[in-house]
Amino acid sequence: MNQDATLTTPLNPAQAAARASAASFAALEAGLDYLSSSDIELVRRAYRLADEAHLGQMRKNGDPYITHPIAVAQICTEWKLDAQALSAALMHDVMEDCGISKADLIERFGMPVAELVDGLTKLEKLEFHSREHNQAESFRKMLLAMARDVRVILIKLADRTHNMRTMGDMPRSKWGRISSETLEIYAPIAHRLGLNHSYRELQELAFKHLFPWRYEILSKALNKSRNRRKDLIARVQTEVENAFGQQGIETRIRGRQKTLFSIYRKMQLKHLSFAQVTDIYGFRIVLPELMNCYTALGVLHQLYKPLPGKFRDYIAIPKANGYQSLHTTLVGPFGTNIEFQLRTEPMDVVAESGVAAHWLYKASEPDSAAAQDLSTQWLQSLLDIQQETHDAAEFWDHVKIDLFPEAVYVFTPKGRIMAMPRGATVVDFAYAIHTDIGSHAIGALINREQSPLHTELKNGDVVEIATSQHAKPNPAWLSFVRTGRARSKIRHHLKTMEIKESRELGERLLLQSLRAEGIASLPETSGPTQGLWDKLLRFTGNKNRDELLADIGLGKRIATMVAIKLAALLGESGQKPDVLLMTQERYAGGHDQISQGVLALDGSEGASVRYATCCHPIPGDAIVGYLGRGEGLVVHTDDCPVIRKQLLRDSERFTEVEWSDEPVRSFETRLLVTLNNVKGALAKVAGALAAAEADITHLEMSKEPVLSDLDIRFTVAVRDRIHLAHVLRSLKRTPTVMRIVRERPDDDKATAH
Repeated sequence: MNQDATLTTPLNPAQAAARASAASFAALEAGLDYLSSSDIELVRRAYRLADEAHLGQMRKNGDPYITHPIAVAQICTEWKLDAQALSAALMHDVMEDCGISKADLIERFGMPVAELVDGLTKLEKLEFHSREHNQAESFRKMLLAMARDVRVILIKLADRTHNMRTMGDMPRSKWGRISSETLEIYAPIAHRLGLNHSYRELQELAFKHLFPWRYEILSKALNKSRNRRKDLIARVQTEVENAFGQQGIETRIRGRQKTLFSIYRKMQLKHLSFAQVTDIYGFRIVLPELMNCYTALGVLHQLYKPLPGKFRDYIAIPKANGYQSLHTTLVGPFGTNIEFQLRTEPMDVVAESGVAAHWLYKASEPDSAAAQDLSTQWLQSLLDIQQETHDAAEFWDHVKIDLFPEAVYVFTPKGRIMAMPRGATVVDFAYAIHTDIGSHAIGALINREQSPLHTELKNGDVVEIATSQHAKPNPAWLSFVRTGRARSKIRHHLKTMEIKESRELGERLLLQSLRAEGIASLPETSGPTQGLWDKLLRFTGNKNRDELLADIGLGKRIATMVAIKLAALLGESGQKPDVLLMTQERYAGGHDQISQGVLALDGSEGASVRYATCCHPIPGDAIVGYLGRGEGLVVHTDDCPVIRKQLLRDSERFTEVEWSDEPVRSFETRLLVTLNNVKGALAKVAGALAAAEADITHLEMSKEPVLSDLDIRFTVAVRDRIHLAHVLRSLKRTPTVMRIVRERPDDDKATAH
């Protein structure tokens, strides 16, 4: 066989695959000139392992699988990532798909590379419309790996970008799920980290595959528009270049147009047709120095008329992801709106590459600390949220809020700028400064005016938080806070307090029931009685004493049953019950007899005790306690028909309670007031209630046509029955009041709690 014949012999599939992968790696290697020779050798070794591990595996389009990791690494070279990251990109599937262990990678490439590959491997394949918990758990792993080492998410975004670029090779049935996931998760993460080029590309590719018909129609319309406006854009560029030339300002000007997805989204949000979207075109102007940006802005405003309200200074106040630029929209020739962005070269790099600017600038920029710190606040907040939130779905809910931060910029009294998501409130701001300030906030001064905690912040607000050491987070705050950090901190505090309060209530209930068995106190958890607690916990199925007491406080365990078992265990160990105590506790009768075991309530019990809204008990009423399943102790008046029905079914869940001598707060009750409906009648009643020191917390008026008599239901806060009697006398003396009664639940309408 001669040499020419050898050259024309067709390659077998294995040879063809080897040649294709070698050609792909050669293209990657050509872009590694920013690395040292030892770093390039590390990347080569990673390629050899990945090539060997993926041998025989093919992609959907028939290419060798290794071409995908090479393409991912190639995208990473555009950000000038280091050799460790490129090696991890090449090997990102070897643990998951090829059975190579983390120990193997540590031995051959060192711990940092192995940790990166492991962080990427733990990102399970996601089913976006499948079980929410699995999706949330998977994203939690990804985001926490990212918070520890941002290179994890950069490689993941490169991986997702290449998958989206080659989506056409995937089955059409997968386009929707993967594109939705990209649009709703990965693109916002790219934006949050300042990777604007990746952000726009991921949006565009997702739009193309999610709505292919709309994408095609819009693309054709944009091409037609571009052809029509070609002369206009050329004219604007020439005029701008001439204006800067006359002023001696050195610039680099390039035209740009909105992406199809941003045009589509604007059409949707503002209900516009394509023809009505006027600011499709824009120019980016890159200048040598920061002050040149403001000089250039003045030149542009002399050249074209600025559009009112369309100027943004993101240089003085950068965006949360580090983006800096001046934005202004001007009215160009023929009344066309054109946006100009002015920035310096370093700002341009950061604007396009965000956190990746650290690697891009590391070699040439002596001080890259600012770029390195980009978005670290958000990354740190992920770790903070994780510490407060152990439920994966709840964690993901908090993070999703922070992925869409249309920012407003507000100031502390000392002039520090804080970027907050649009809709953020005083409480969000307080928690952004410090957890303790948020947890103890009681009010705020906004621009020196007193404002409530739920006030939404606006651009330029100067906010000063008022705090009190005795204040604590309110569950109602969850209905208006906007940031994931504030939400997670509030929930964590409430859960911690609920557990603590439930545990204290459970201990009181168990002691009360134990006294009825003739035992004066709970046994110690250490020493000779430790084994007794172990036996009791095996009986109840709880992990520890605190959990058992919390379950009793929440009504998940019956204190009487636990006390009987505990007394029996104490009897087995030789401790005899005190007969006198047992008799005193079990058979003491009458309300005048005060037993030491009865729970005394003063209103400071927190979440572990609730006061029923059917009968609204207040101090002075005869009351009874019911242990609802999982909801703690619910207090009713003893004549409440709701609780009477419950007594027939769950008598063992009732416990004896009484009012403390000195309640620490006021309690709500309902009043039905019938008025003579004359002018000013309601104002007179409100005045009488205020004079009697009763706060109105709710008011209901009849929806029937207004007649001469009008029924109004007031929910008012009073201290006790004596205070209520004073309120009733005050109302009866009001001329417009015809009749007044304290409302009670109707026996016929009463339903079990």
